[in-house]
Amino acid sequence: MKKDGRDGKAGMTRRDAIVGIGLAALTTAFKWTPRDVAHARRLVREAVKAQTAYAPSFFTPHEWETVRMLADLVIPKDERSGSATDAGVPEFMDFMMNDRADGQIPMRGGLAWLDAECYDRNGKTFVGSTDAERTAVLDDVAWPKKAKPVLSQGVAFFNMFRDLTASGFWSSKIGIADLDYQGNTYVAEWKGCPDEALRKLGVKYES
Repeated sequence: MKKDGRDGKAGMTRRDAIVGIGLAALTTAFKWTPRDVAHARRLVREAVKAQTAYAPSFFTPHEWETVRMLADLVIPKDERSGSATDAGVPEFMDFMMNDRADGQIPMRGGLAWLDAECYDRNGKTFVGSTDAERTAVLDDVAWPKKAKPVLSQGVAFFNMFRDLTASGFWSSKIGIADLDYQGNTYVAEWKGCPDEALRKLGVKYES
């Protein structure tokens, strides 16, 4: 599992936390339904299949660059799976923004807040900032209970963006493979919970 990133919950890996929040993320943030998610994911698959360069219809060029960078900071590539951009998460977000207008203002306003905060601190946009400078800003908004009240807008945006990234990633082919989801697979013989899962949970069968 990826151990870097900002999950907003101490004591958990970033991936564990995002898996947990990803399932309910869209309905919590914008009241989007599983049908909305499925529709956006289908459009992404069609765009990938077309094998043409994707041109966002909601995000501006600068917003698109920011979204792609931020999404990969939430879910970076590691030895286990690809990153958020590898999974088509930015494209997923673009389709979602076009499909449901209620998410447009929070998204666009949040991206503007991110740039404004970086300008105030470093005199540069989020994209133009250094890795350390970007990390400092995100660390200040990733943990809602620890964040300063003055950063409440940033906290709301980053948590929304992280939720949306998780929903886009774990509804993708890469994300489903990352979860090792087997689907409706016929099991000829039930042999109990796998050893790997038991070790992760810290439990074992009684002899």
